[in-house]
Amino acid sequence: MDTTFAPLIDITGEREMANAIRALTMDAVEKAKSGHPGMPMGMADVATVLFNRFMKVDPSAPEWPDRDRFVLSAGHGSMLLYAIHHLLGYADMGMDQLKSFRQLGSRTAGHPEYGHAAGIEMTTGPLGQGIATAVGMAIAERMQAARFPGLSDHFTYVIAGDGCLMEGISHEAIDMAGHLGLGRLIVLWDDNRITIDGATELSTSTNQRARFAAAGWHVLSVDGHHPTEIADALTEARVDPRPTLIACRTVIGFGAPTKQGSHDVHGAPLGAAEIAAAREKLGWTAEPFEIPAPVSASWAAIATRGAKARLEWEGRLKTHPGRAGFELAQAGDTSALAPAMAAYKARLIADAPKVATRKASEMALEVVNAALRFTIGGSADLTGSNLTRSKGMKAVNREDFSGSYIHYGIREHGMAAAMNGIALHGGFRPYGGTFLAFADYCRPSIRLSALMGVPVTYVMTHDSIGLGEDGPTHQPVEHLASLRAIPNLTVIRPADAVETAEAWEIAMASKATPVMLILSRQNLPLVRTDVAENLTARGAYLLKGGKDRELTLIATGSEVEIALAAAAALEAQGLRVAVVSAPSFEMFAAQPADYRAGVLGTAPRVGIEAALRMGWDGLLRDTDAFVGMTGFGASAPAGDLYRHFNITPEAVIAAGKALINKGKDE
Repeated sequence: MDTTFAPLIDITGEREMANAIRALTMDAVEKAKSGHPGMPMGMADVATVLFNRFMKVDPSAPEWPDRDRFVLSAGHGSMLLYAIHHLLGYADMGMDQLKSFRQLGSRTAGHPEYGHAAGIEMTTGPLGQGIATAVGMAIAERMQAARFPGLSDHFTYVIAGDGCLMEGISHEAIDMAGHLGLGRLIVLWDDNRITIDGATELSTSTNQRARFAAAGWHVLSVDGHHPTEIADALTEARVDPRPTLIACRTVIGFGAPTKQGSHDVHGAPLGAAEIAAAREKLGWTAEPFEIPAPVSASWAAIATRGAKARLEWEGRLKTHPGRAGFELAQAGDTSALAPAMAAYKARLIADAPKVATRKASEMALEVVNAALRFTIGGSADLTGSNLTRSKGMKAVNREDFSGSYIHYGIREHGMAAAMNGIALHGGFRPYGGTFLAFADYCRPSIRLSALMGVPVTYVMTHDSIGLGEDGPTHQPVEHLASLRAIPNLTVIRPADAVETAEAWEIAMASKATPVMLILSRQNLPLVRTDVAENLTARGAYLLKGGKDRELTLIATGSEVEIALAAAAALEAQGLRVAVVSAPSFEMFAAQPADYRAGVLGTAPRVGIEAALRMGWDGLLRDTDAFVGMTGFGASAPAGDLYRHFNITPEAVIAAGKALINKGKDE
């Protein structure tokens, strides 16, 4: 491994390269009359040294697997990233995009958005998410290097600000990274000691260097405006086996004569007069949105160097003995799962197991993990409860990254962010578990999974009052509604082992949508009698009955059993009842209108779920009934709780008959 590239130009030229970032930032923010010039201007020297001397990236092949990753955790400073991408020559980052900064339809959004432009490794803006997600990228690099020696040899660099380090997720992230010894992770801290409200001393006294050192990091400090110090620190960091924090002492808004060093320069245009004065101070004579040819050539040389490195890597790939496996993992090819899962589901029909869906998930995972060698499992210290570890799965540790299971510790938020990073890195399909009640602890990362369209699988067990004696703190009642409210998140609450297996098929086939599996602690009977079609993928389907009905019972998960019992009792009384299993509201909403109408029918409906009614509007009308929770749970055995909260076949029968009688009266 080369530890460094020779600088492409001297320090004087490097300063001009940095000033190009500053000038483009000032111009774009001023034209938009909106934005954050302070951080890009303050960190321009650090970013320039990083890219000029160390970064391995090829703008002509932005998805090259062995590129270095650059994460702008302080995403409000997005013009730093956009300016660099323009200067490097990314094809979709022309000057027109910089001139359209923060405008509707441009690739240059206010914060970097994954998928909006080439080379943006992740969506950042929520502070702390970048550094935490980068941990997952660094984990993925080490796992890939262990599986395919010679094909994975890159670094993950992060620029983070004071805000990123204040956010609680940063503690989970740095602890995890230090514990795993992620030496390929280097965080460049913009130590400008300024936040929106003013000086950092208003709100924090933490010794960040000591905090990182205590977590097992290598810690260095530099003058963030001294290229040689920056380069020396990066050189040292790249050969240390520990993750590295480089504290870069900078001046926010560097170059703006009357505003630099002040919170006034954080998030507002400098104004024409200040920009003119800054240009004079920096010795920058080019017109707005113009870059002198020598400076452009210097940045272009970085891209040329990256292209050469990429071509050399492609040569190694052609003759590598693991090429087939590497390319299959990179493509995320899940075709091997279909026949294995078909045979497994046939066995389920024959055996008719009565198991908790968390256990059914474990059973399905034995099939998934045997068929797909690029799955990476894990749990937030609940492996024995989430049942996320298949037989033979070896745990990852700092000495050996060849395993496929990660002990994330009691770090739900850090786990979710790291899984995003693993998925974004490429080559792996991560899944991880915790209790559904603790989805709130990782919600910001779940939201980013959905926003970025990253196919992470969340395994959320202990899904209702059915978990019993642990009580209301652990009994999710509002969580289903809140998670269903997240766009582009597929929430699946399966009713039995067959639906659970189908849910795993859906999760592994997903390309641009995270999937959340909502799983029970209590045992549930098999309710499906055939597996000819993945009916879970329909979102909702007729489990019992047909068009000719007087009542429709709609249930999810563990409450499907209750619906079937109620239907049997009502049918014994001579009523025609249909039962709909509705494991995924999102997938049902995506079905054709005629299919949805056929499933729901026109008869009165009763919804049944051990959660709040909120979010059921797509299945229930105002005139329909709901049997479920209206508040928090309690501590007692599960059966007692269902009776106490009146989520029983008897309650469903009463609600259904009341609707039928009301219809007759009308």
